Amino acid sequence: MDPITHGIAGALIGKGFFSRRHVRVPIVAATLGAVFPDVDIIAIQFSRDPLALQRYHRGFTHSFIGLPVFAFALAWLTRLFLVWRARRRGEQDYTLPSLALLFGVYAAGIASHILLDTTTSFGTRLWNPFSRARVAWDFLFIIDFTFTSLLLLPQVAAWIFKERRGWLGRASAMWVLFTALAVCVWWLARAADFAFSSRVVIVASLIFAAVFILPARKDRGIRLGRARWCQADLSLACIYVALCSFAHDAALLRVRAFASSNGLAVENLGAIPLPPSLLEWNGLILTRDGVYQSQFSIRDVAAPEFHFFANSPPNRFTQAAAQLEPVRTYLWYARFPVMNFAMINGENVVEYVDLRYYTGSGHATPFAFSVFFDTQGRIIEPLGRVRWFPRSVPAGAAK
Repeated sequence: MDPITHGIAGALIGKGFFSRRHVRVPIVAATLGAVFPDVDIIAIQFSRDPLALQRYHRGFTHSFIGLPVFAFALAWLTRLFLVWRARRRGEQDYTLPSLALLFGVYAAGIASHILLDTTTSFGTRLWNPFSRARVAWDFLFIIDFTFTSLLLLPQVAAWIFKERRGWLGRASAMWVLFTALAVCVWWLARAADFAFSSRVVIVASLIFAAVFILPARKDRGIRLGRARWCQADLSLACIYVALCSFAHDAALLRVRAFASSNGLAVENLGAIPLPPSLLEWNGLILTRDGVYQSQFSIRDVAAPEFHFFANSPPNRFTQAAAQLEPVRTYLWYARFPVMNFAMINGENVVEYVDLRYYTGSGHATPFAFSVFFDTQGRIIEPLGRVRWFPRSVPAGAAK
């Protein structure tokens, strides 16, 4: 899940459940706690290891083992800062959130981050350092604009209806802003080969208008109050995730049906969400010889059409690559890897591609890993650079 969505979720929790007595501090703390686990990205930026992201991201900072440690540390530091600030301002009689309250707020924020990351396909090591297993429920795409909007819109509506005076101006400004953002998302999705109909933008604009204007009738939006807006929003977000889980099960049934009808010896099987909606899925079947893949919508009546990505036949270069520690680490991370071998400009290239992230568009594939050998079998540095992408054939032709 992207950090912006995490921060929005944290603010939602802070506003909905912790801000009645101490208004600002719990909101800031919940937001900070919700983005904190991604602090591991900072260390990764200074690493020269091409697999630093796979090795270190979503590890101890994203585990339930680390949660109480970091929640207590953040609560203690926040308490110290608040005391220092109060004394510096010369405040003699001040009331601060208790350490227990701050611990609960930070724990809730961190827990929201861990659980949201678990709903994506990247995988989260929930029990690190005691277990290296990655838990990935495959409910949400890593950047899900629908889910982000569900978390954000009611918070904006609560701000619009904080008082009767000026609500129409605030509503109009937010409607223009969110409609413009919807257009930007539509344009970015087309550029990334995840195009969807422009009619979706129109529907989204109408939804924005409804959320920002309809609660003004009989002052319902004003009477509701910010906390109830946010509590209702959290319930709505949970319902959306539940719907995504049902859609995931429906997509998985289609993938399993293809594997069963073709008698495949399945080593791993999955349905990965695709943007822009919970109806779009990437079906994947890992076999010993390669990976079957299909991008389909569960609203289609016809069975999905799969393509087969074959592993290259083994040779001395592929066997040498398989013994390397970075390759073993990559294969520990990858869920649907395809191994390719090719000779390019006098170099012997062994490349691994995880088809979780392959769109078939011809664009660079994220999280691919390559090893280059010279004709004598010596490794050419650096590891990890990518030059070649897998080719597929219709699944029927692969049999």
